[in-house]
Amino acid sequence: MKAIIIDDELKARSVLNTLIEEECPKIKEIKDADDLLSGVKLIREFKPEIVFLDIEMPEYSGLEILDFLNEDEVDFQIIFTTAYNHYAIEAFKLNAVDYLLKPIDSEELKEAIDKAENLLGNKDIHKKLNELKLSLSESNFKKIGLPNSNGIKFVDFNDIIMLEADGMYTKVSTTSEDVLVSKPLKFFVDTLQKINTFYRPHRSYLVNLTYLREYVKKDGGYIVMENNKSVSISKDKKEEFLTIVQNI
Repeated sequence: MKAIIIDDELKARSVLNTLIEEECPKIKEIKDADDLLSGVKLIREFKPEIVFLDIEMPEYSGLEILDFLNEDEVDFQIIFTTAYNHYAIEAFKLNAVDYLLKPIDSEELKEAIDKAENLLGNKDIHKKLNELKLSLSESNFKKIGLPNSNGIKFVDFNDIIMLEADGMYTKVSTTSEDVLVSKPLKFFVDTLQKINTFYRPHRSYLVNLTYLREYVKKDGGYIVMENNKSVSISKDKKEEFLTIVQNI
């Protein structure tokens, strides 16, 4: 594969170049650019499979890359390299956009490249980047990107009824459909922890309290959601759960 590094900092480009050469033998050729427009020109000439793209650069942000490329020219995967704070990282997670946090870890780099290689040919990057830009411009995120076999489905938090662990996957039940997502439940527990309507009554479930239909005392106690699915409550969570619902 071929790769391009777009970053205005010479040291950052040099460090990433060295890491790729040492840790990622799949990438045989690497070129770099020090600003977005030079990077776009290089993309057209070099036709890379992967573009490592810094966000904060003078004149144009990395997020504006699609403003300078036609849709049919975007046949590569983007991995953002960023020193952004935790707030912005939440936006990357929610919108299923791959990123590497500076200083870049070699293992995370290899994982990101493997993921990008598997996604080559997938055109969802346009949708993902537009959602990312929207998230970064708002004080509160309203949607989450759900990676699935067809690509990325963007769902409003308020439309999620519940999430159920399925091994290393998660079944996400929304008001319109169920989506099997290639991420473990823990990812969603961590990502949605700031959304106070979501509650984890059991290690295998995360529910949106907005869609509670009924609490049933028998069989140890369980929840019935608006989609008619039953959700177990752990013994150590029962008292906490009852306290929460009594105050809704």
